[in-house]
Formats: sequence, structure tokens, C-alpha cells
Amino acid sequence: METLINDFSPGLFAVQTILLLLLIFLMVKFAWKPILGSITEREEGIQDALDAAEKAKREMANLQADNERLLQEARLERETMIKEARELKTKMIAEAEADAQAQAHKMIEQAQAAIEGEKKAAMAELKTHVAGLSLEIAEKVVRKELSNKDKQLELVETMLGEATLN
Repeated sequence: METLINDFSPGLFAVQTILLLLLIFLMVKFAWKPILGSITEREEGIQDALDAAEKAKREMANLQADNERLLQEARLERETMIKEARELKTKMIAEAEADAQAQAHKMIEQAQAAIEGEKKAAMAELKTHVAGLSLEIAEKVVRKELSNKDKQLELVETMLGEATLN
């Protein structure tokens, strides 16, 4: 440190001071404003990017909310459609069952009517057959009675044994 003080030259110091001040003046005059301008411009660019990112974040949140709302609406519509389809299915099944029961009742009534008609026809045929047998028996009895009483009884019993009701 002592050598620095011994080698100190006031002229050199003054020249160096003037050069330093001149350098600072030139830097302030020509470099300081562009440097500050570029720093300010960079800060503004960063702030704009941050603002754009915040805006995009808000838009994404809005889009998510809209998507969630649309999804909820779609779910509700799907549930409504499923409910309507189930109700329609139940209604169609009930109608089909009612139609089937009505047709079954109609078929049963037709079958009963056919059975009743066949029964009446069979009874009429049976009556006709019995009437015919009765006439035959009466005719034979009358003939035999006129000829012989013992033979008539025997004939009636034989004919009754032979006659079968179908």
C-alpha cells in the first residue's frame, strides 16, 4: 500500500477522473437509454405474456365450466330418454298383454261356443238315434204282441240288450 501512495501522481489521477467522467457521460448519453428501453420493453413483454397466460387460464376455466355444464345437460337428457324408453317399454308390454288376454278370451269363447254347438248336435243326433231305436222296438213289439205275448217280452229284452247308446 505504501508503494501506491509513493507512486501517486495527481496529473494521472485528474486525467483518469476526467476519462471516467467522460466515459460515464457517454454511457449515459448513448447506452443508458437504449439499455433502459430494452429492459423496460422486456418487462412489458414479460407482463404481457403473464397477462395473456392469466387470460388463457380464465378462458380454460370458463371452457371447463361450459364443458361440465354441457356434460351435465347431456347426462340429464340421457336419463330422461332412458326413463321415457322404459315407460314406453312398460306401456307396450302392458298393451301386448292386454291384447293377448283379449285374444285368449275371444278364442276361449269361440271354443266354448263350438263345444256347445257340437254338444247340441250330438244331443240332437242321440235323440234321433234313440227315437229311431224306440220306433223299431215299438214296431217289433207290436208285431210280436200281436202274435205271441211271451215272445214279445223275450224280444224286447233281447233288443234292449243289443241296443247301446253311443
